[in-house]
Amino acid sequence: MGIHSTGEDAAPGLPRAGITGVAAALPERVVDSGQLRRTVAAHSGLALPERMFERVTGIETRRIAAEDEYASTLATRAARTALDRAGLDPLDIDLLLFASATRDVAEPATAHIVQDALGSRAHALDVTNACNSFVGGIDLARAMLLAGRAHRALVVTGETPSRAVRHDPADLGQFRDAFAGYTFGDAGAAVVLEPVAAGGILDVDTETHSEHWAVGGIAGGGSRHPRGDAHTYFHGDGAALREVFEKVGTCVLDRVRHRTGLGWHDFRHVLVHQVTVPYLERFAELTGVPWDRLVVTVPELGNVASATLGIQLDRVHDQLDPGDRVLLVGLGGGVSLMTMVWEKS
Repeated sequence: MGIHSTGEDAAPGLPRAGITGVAAALPERVVDSGQLRRTVAAHSGLALPERMFERVTGIETRRIAAEDEYASTLATRAARTALDRAGLDPLDIDLLLFASATRDVAEPATAHIVQDALGSRAHALDVTNACNSFVGGIDLARAMLLAGRAHRALVVTGETPSRAVRHDPADLGQFRDAFAGYTFGDAGAAVVLEPVAAGGILDVDTETHSEHWAVGGIAGGGSRHPRGDAHTYFHGDGAALREVFEKVGTCVLDRVRHRTGLGWHDFRHVLVHQVTVPYLERFAELTGVPWDRLVVTVPELGNVASATLGIQLDRVHDQLDPGDRVLLVGLGGGVSLMTMVWEKS
């Protein structure tokens, strides 16, 4: 059973937490699926059919960070724009969360690198939960605002999963194990959270099934495998992950709609984590979410991990009117699911 909370959790007289600034950051370099296929074929010696990646994933292109661009670089770039759009200075922020599946270094927290680049003096820490890191960070920031532990929060993500992709699989077995990584692209996103008198984050729900934690991920860098190139690549069973999400994902959405009384047409947009086009189509089929409510980014950007929802929110934010509601649906390895209902103030 998941844990849920609503906007009514705030003590009487206290405002809700709302999103007042949104931004995304994309690397300049574009790599299409044809280039990626040729690179993998050349390094591995495997005979890979033309347009194989496009046919299987629906991904045509993805952005790839430059050699001197890191997770913190993309996060900082998005953070500056989000602060500017909220009319704030970095010194106005008293909580900075770097919420990402990627980090610059094992220690210290990448939030400190972002804070140094921004010139902020906020309480800084990292939040990580695979592709649910960013929405989880927003939820944590919201909770700290409502508890009075912070007044203004900046939540940022920088994702460079392309650096965990195996370009030289030794055989077809290794290629299949690495295949999920060929969906990856790089990106950053940021949001500013402040108290708002109306609207804001109205509802949050989570569902966690940790018995599936070993289905996919990057094994290296922790106490199990602190070193060794073999553990630095992403591996995953895409079919197994999809099966888990299909089995448990709809119940979270059913709970949200039952609890809030909101149907699909009450949301201006439904933002959902996107891995491949076929998976997004299956999500729409299973849930009944109208296709015109989705913000489709995966053919152009690939799977950008926890930056996915931030990019989608950035793309629609300026089109929203006060009172418009958006549903965010996060899916992450582990396995976890998150939903968040946000109303523009």
